[in-house]
Amino acid sequence: MATISEVQEKRPSSPIAQPSFWESLKKSVRESRLPWLFIFPSALVMAAVTLYPQAYQVYMSLTNFDERHFNPENSPDYVGLENFSQILIEGIPIANYDFFRILAFNLIWTAVNIVFHVSIGISVAMLLNAKGLLGRRIYRAIFVLGWAIPQFVGALVWRNAFDDDYGAINLLAAEINKSFGLSIPNDTRWLINEVPPIDIPGVSWPFDIFEILPLAFYAVLIANIWFGWPFMMVVATGALQSIPKELYEAADVDGASKWKQFWAITVPLIRPAMVPAIMLGTIWTFNAFNVIWFITGGGPSRKTEILVTQSYNLLNITSLPGRFGMAAAFSIVVFFILLLITLINNRITRATESYDEV
Repeated sequence: MATISEVQEKRPSSPIAQPSFWESLKKSVRESRLPWLFIFPSALVMAAVTLYPQAYQVYMSLTNFDERHFNPENSPDYVGLENFSQILIEGIPIANYDFFRILAFNLIWTAVNIVFHVSIGISVAMLLNAKGLLGRRIYRAIFVLGWAIPQFVGALVWRNAFDDDYGAINLLAAEINKSFGLSIPNDTRWLINEVPPIDIPGVSWPFDIFEILPLAFYAVLIANIWFGWPFMMVVATGALQSIPKELYEAADVDGASKWKQFWAITVPLIRPAMVPAIMLGTIWTFNAFNVIWFITGGGPSRKTEILVTQSYNLLNITSLPGRFGMAAAFSIVVFFILLLITLINNRITRATESYDEV
């Protein structure tokens, strides 16, 4: 029988050569030719409807593209990074434009919405998951309507509700005053008043973040909370129902309070489901075009403008030279901001790591 030293002497001194990337790719294609044939048509369609428009958008962002250049004989001029410079540094020559104010408003809008969406969604899910609750399926069906109906339809309903003269909010306030002898303001100009309802005396923007939040912000905030929390409720409900009841029973035996059970059992076990939902909700809220556009249109005086509505507005400003190229550049800036937010969120929450890595 060979000894260990003899076996080691017989081993080759040089390491086994690893196949190159192209050799591995060729081998993979040979071994999985049929799956590649099935994937190719869908990949071709995706390239046509996704990659090509994105590449063309990058091209447009580097030119002064506008409606004159729809004619193939009239090519746009290459302007390099001038569009990006105007967006970020010099300022686009339109009224009330301030990129970093719009960005700050967009981030505040997203953060406040997500806090309400998650907290209300989890709270309602826990209430609907309580023992002995009758009609829980009916409640879930009713609550999910805000998320299920087309968003632009709901946005128009909320716009009418906040109307100065005939909106349901002001009419309800007037009826309450009449019935109970109160003096609730019933002529509030929700979507027009530019004066922020909350202000810190002697402090100005950027240290007073409330200065850039007009009354219309709170109107669209109420509407978007109504749209967003049912999704979080649905996700949280599924996560809560997957938690073994034995864990709570054991915690009760150990004398743990309900609050301690929530933080020690509920939160860690619903986290894998809620973190991706929060990431999705962040992206959806950051790009909540329908809510802003159909309720306020970005007004008053662009004070509820978010980045995606600003990008769309650039297309409608006929006096702006190269407006299509400018809008394309603006959209690319929005893409990289969202990418950065997603990477930071992923880094903090480790949302894409496997359970073993966590």
